[in-house]
Amino acid sequence: MMTDNVFMKIIQRTIPARIVYEDDLSLAFHDIHPQAPVHVLIIPKKEIRTLDDASKDDQALLGHLLLVAQQLARQLNLDKGYRLVINCKEQGGQTVPHLHVHLLGGRAMTWPPG
Repeated sequence: MMTDNVFMKIIQRTIPARIVYEDDLSLAFHDIHPQAPVHVLIIPKKEIRTLDDASKDDQALLGHLLLVAQQLARQLNLDKGYRLVINCKEQGGQTVPHLHVHLLGGRAMTWPPG
């Protein structure tokens, strides 16, 4: 396990985060640099560096992350819509080497995203 991974430190509670959800497989918390009025990161507790590093064994976990996003969108009153983003690797915009799903909402989203 990567001890310098900021998300693992949040899971281990060695650095603080505004946690909004936790279960045995995942953790969700507010992004410290929000790109929308609601910007929550949903991470697996299992360390998976990028989506490209996920395996068939992770299929249920990946589905779980999406269902957590759906639950949080309802909890956070994003009834007018929301966006889910998974960045993969450097050119895909991934800055933390731990798979994570961005839940963005609270404003109209534009396309293309950037």
